[in-house]
Amino acid sequence: MADDVVGIGPVPQIELVPGSVRKVCQLTGEWDRQRHTPAHNRTETRFGLVGTDLGASFEHDGRLWFLFGDTWPDPEGGDSVAWTTDPTPEPGIGLEFVSADSRFVRPRVSTPDGRPVSTTFFEVPLDGFSAGGHMYVFRTTEHYREAGREVMGRSILTRAVNGDPTDLVCLYDLSIARRGGKFINVSCVVADEGVEGLPFSGTAVLVWGSGLYRASDAYLACVPLGAVEDRSRWRFWCGREARSRRPVWSESESDAVALFAHPQIGELSVTWNAPLGVWLMLYNAGSPRGINARVARHPWGPWSDPVVVFDPGWAGTGYGEFMHVRDAPDGLSDPGRENEWGGEYGPYVIDRYTRALPGRRAAVYFTMSTWNPYNVVAMTAVLRRVGTSGRR
Repeated sequence: MADDVVGIGPVPQIELVPGSVRKVCQLTGEWDRQRHTPAHNRTETRFGLVGTDLGASFEHDGRLWFLFGDTWPDPEGGDSVAWTTDPTPEPGIGLEFVSADSRFVRPRVSTPDGRPVSTTFFEVPLDGFSAGGHMYVFRTTEHYREAGREVMGRSILTRAVNGDPTDLVCLYDLSIARRGGKFINVSCVVADEGVEGLPFSGTAVLVWGSGLYRASDAYLACVPLGAVEDRSRWRFWCGREARSRRPVWSESESDAVALFAHPQIGELSVTWNAPLGVWLMLYNAGSPRGINARVARHPWGPWSDPVVVFDPGWAGTGYGEFMHVRDAPDGLSDPGRENEWGGEYGPYVIDRYTRALPGRRAAVYFTMSTWNPYNVVAMTAVLRRVGTSGRR
């Protein structure tokens, strides 16, 4: 196997084009307090939706679907689902929420024998994909608190019943926190046969994951697309063979090794960025603060060092613009939450809208959640590929 296949060659590098990061629109909520205009989708008037977070997206049946997390108002902490057919994200993405009687419908999850699966606070959708005419959604459930920390108890794979994204049946557990799970939050990509180095031939679902919420490194797993409903077919990346440097895979999740050292990851997003010819990972971190980006030529890496693509402290970007500064009279806070900071999290690339620009550059669009106000914005940034480093 050539060096280019096993992924031990030079590491690609990117940089953020200065001045390119900006908010495209406020996707959810009723009023854009920054621009003093109605929010792009006026979700409170149209769907009874005041606030929500997350927003991972995937293609299915000709639509681009968005999976939103804990949605307010819902006394049980339910989620919401929306879709669009918009071919471009500018000047904003038009969303249609799955609704009934002008109110968003929260997804329900059950076991194959009809028992309900908990979908309350911190039990949220993670990502989805399309296969064989079916919609599949990864979710978390069994949330609990331990040592003052929020813990997402386990991740599951679900399938939409008759194509209804609000009626989901649980197929199996993917990862369990109490067993040291490393795939509690996940991001997935359906990859064709062009990805060499996988433990099987044919189309695969690649899944990048993190374990303990916002205190985990990133990991990689895969499963044949045609066998995605068979938990026993999953394989976990556990490094490279010492002499050949070939990727090594294991049937056991406990054997999975970190792709790089940065134990601050919770929500994450990975996509193939065709204009730059790299895998692109986004996640939020505390150090370096903000939305971090890394790239690699192969799903397992080696991954570049992080590049910050959004820092809420940058002038004209986040705090005091569309994210509330605690106790400041900026007019951005949700009512009654003036003593809570804004906070950025949940960066999910919207792959449909990635486009090539001259000079080895790519325009990337992604959803991002703000804690206060509690809503989701569509963001964009321009990344430039700037060469490679010698690190392997």
